[in-house]
Amino acid sequence: MGTPEFAIPTLHAILDAGHEVVAVYTQPPRAAGRGMALRPSPVQQAAEQAGLNVLAPARLKSPQEQAHFVSFNAGVAVVVAYGLILPKPILDVPRYGALNLHASLLPRWRGAAPINRAIMAGDTETGVAVMRITEGLDAGPVCLTARASIGADETAGELHDALATRGARLMVHALSALKRDALDCRPQAEGGVTYAEKIDPAETRIDWSRPARDVHNLIRGLSPYPSAWFDIDLKGERERIKALRSTLAEGSGAPGTLLDDNLAIACGEGAVRLVEVQRAGKRPMGAEDFLRGVALTPGTVLG
Repeated sequence: MGTPEFAIPTLHAILDAGHEVVAVYTQPPRAAGRGMALRPSPVQQAAEQAGLNVLAPARLKSPQEQAHFVSFNAGVAVVVAYGLILPKPILDVPRYGALNLHASLLPRWRGAAPINRAIMAGDTETGVAVMRITEGLDAGPVCLTARASIGADETAGELHDALATRGARLMVHALSALKRDALDCRPQAEGGVTYAEKIDPAETRIDWSRPARDVHNLIRGLSPYPSAWFDIDLKGERERIKALRSTLAEGSGAPGTLLDDNLAIACGEGAVRLVEVQRAGKRPMGAEDFLRGVALTPGTVLG
């Protein structure tokens, strides 16, 4: 049971380990692209390519959907970023319960955006956890964990890919232990609970008055999506620029001031250097290419 790209490595790892996948549940197709055509989820596409039985119900609360789920006679439900709440009648069906792969070291960063929030908070370590699903939000007993360091300039996209691969291996280990009746799941610690709320669009605009480290963490924590941004004045019009990669830099000045000809920008404390940006309708580009097409000189104050 999964929806985004993050869940695909686990699906493939389960198949490669020889387990029988009796059904794949994913969220319904969504409108996407310029034409807003319905597009199946990444998991649906991967599952159909593997010849698996795919279901995409909008909800799991109806007696019909729950009866359909019962009919698969599944031994265990594996859940990875599915996006729908599993009601108790669903949780009670599999003989060995439901295991969830979560992209944090629980109980830190329960919730929807653990990878983004870990980086935005400046964490230097995170990981993945396999837990038994209960009715609380990511509050079930933890069975296995794997730790991962977060690089100083690592983006959410890079960490996402690393944790997806590591989590897939961890889930296969959990299923192997479950088969041997050796999966030890223990209650989460009561202290240290934090929640990774969904990213609010209002959070994505860069506030140059913040300390450089906070700005840097925002940029990499939101890259590549939904992306932190600022705007500049081009020929009397404001253009939104996405900031995709950055690093801490030397220098100081009024917040938002361009300090040199290599996109070092003053913050409330210190400075950041933008390494990769993206103009509206353009591909991502390095600082040199960006400045070649946009006439910004040191001393310019960015929006």
